Amino acid sequence: MLRALDIRDMLIIDHLALEFQPGLNVLTGETGAGKSILLDSLGFVLGWRGRADLVRQGAKQGEVLAEFDLPENHPARAVLEEAGLPVADELILRRVNSADGRKTAWVNDRRCSGEVLRALSETLVELHGQHDDRGLLNPRGHRAILDAFAGIDVELAATRAAWRNLSAARKALAEAETALAAMQDEEEFLRHAVGELDELDPQPGEEEALDVQRRLMQQAERIRDDITRASAALGTDGAEGAMGDAMRWLEAVADKAEGKLDGALAALSRAMVELDEAARGVEDTAQALVFNPHELEETEERLFAIRGLARKHQVTPEELPDLADTLRGKLEALDAGDAGIATLRADLKTAEDSYYSAAQALSAARHAAAQKLDRAVTAELAPLKMERAVFTTQISDDTPGPEGRDAVAFTVATNPGAPAGPIGKIASGGELSRFLLALKVCLAEGNAGITMIFDEIDRGVGGATADAVGRRLAALASEGQVLVVTHSPQVAALGAHHWRVEKRVTGDQTLSNVVPLADPDRVDEIARMVSGDTITDEARAAARALLAG
Repeated sequence: MLRALDIRDMLIIDHLALEFQPGLNVLTGETGAGKSILLDSLGFVLGWRGRADLVRQGAKQGEVLAEFDLPENHPARAVLEEAGLPVADELILRRVNSADGRKTAWVNDRRCSGEVLRALSETLVELHGQHDDRGLLNPRGHRAILDAFAGIDVELAATRAAWRNLSAARKALAEAETALAAMQDEEEFLRHAVGELDELDPQPGEEEALDVQRRLMQQAERIRDDITRASAALGTDGAEGAMGDAMRWLEAVADKAEGKLDGALAALSRAMVELDEAARGVEDTAQALVFNPHELEETEERLFAIRGLARKHQVTPEELPDLADTLRGKLEALDAGDAGIATLRADLKTAEDSYYSAAQALSAARHAAAQKLDRAVTAELAPLKMERAVFTTQISDDTPGPEGRDAVAFTVATNPGAPAGPIGKIASGGELSRFLLALKVCLAEGNAGITMIFDEIDRGVGGATADAVGRRLAALASEGQVLVVTHSPQVAALGAHHWRVEKRVTGDQTLSNVVPLADPDRVDEIARMVSGDTITDEARAAARALLAG
């Protein structure tokens, strides 16, 4: 509920501080006094897109502050939580418009975007009037209005889930078909490449091992002679034999040397072990250098084949085994593609059947709710002196989507036998206002937390019809808060709280002001609405009669 509205330096308002109440709040005043400016200012702080030139001439900036009560479970709380903004029982919106057009907004003293303001406004305020193309007159919103009236959240959730599954199944099939088509385009390449890789069968680390082996073979002839000579020098005819002789000679006299040869003999023993190991290493190397003369040629051929295949596929030789696995997997997927596509098509058929079933259930619920809504609106039209009018909710086939397959449009016929048509085109100004009011009354259940604003919705009606409009507004306000901008004395008299919007000229400035009216002042204001600028005793008597109900 809107508690307070504080406006500074907006258009012809220098400063206004208004405190609103539950129930029916009525704003009256002469044409041009500034009633629409109040709505423009409220729309500004709520983030609505409107006129750009809002700052009062000569002021550096304009500012609007709105204070709302947020009862427990109010939908605005969820918007605040999602935006990461403070949540409390009181919601304060503040927005500033500088003279150069820059706009800055705060929610509970935290900076926020216009998008967040607009999301909050959808949970806080509804504006209705005969030029209201944001709500009831917009056919694109009629389906949502019917769904809200019907209370079919379960059916809607099931249809949305079925649509998501259907969309996912369509996407999976399309991607698989695209991938299969792409693989079919390169099938010849895949089969040739996999065959070539399988035939060569490169192994991890093989290219490096072949390169080492090739270089060793190339050097073998040059180093074999030196290795052979070294082997001979280390053998029994060389160092090994000489050291063996030395050890035998020393061992033969060691017991006569009083232990002085023990260290030398131990060193020779160790040297013999090291010498033996060196001799074996040289011998092993010599044996490794013995190879078939064709082996070098075969090694080079395989090494060059691996390197050539790597260049062909623009990978390193080490990556060839992984490439073979990848291409082999693609070929296997290609061979299994038809079976996979068949499975995905079966999944799509299942998803289509599920969506069709959910959409059918949703459509049935909408048709039942449409009949109930038509009866409810018709019942509301009678007190508004439109008992001969016909309101019909038309449901037709629409392009399938997450909200089902139904298009919804509200149509009216104002007189028996007259053709029905869109509500915004068939009804006249006064009739349209009453249709909107009747429809809003039927849709009001569960909207106690929303402030409803009716901007001259009683335009074009008077007398008993205006009284009926006022009584429906009062009934609508009994469970919440309604703000009405009106020129009708019958409607104004039914308000629980009354403000007069007036314009005054100070020097060369024209300013707008809003005055709360006590009962005596209300008599004069309503008398002015009855008789015009000259208030007569008869007009005051009529005003008192209206206030008395």
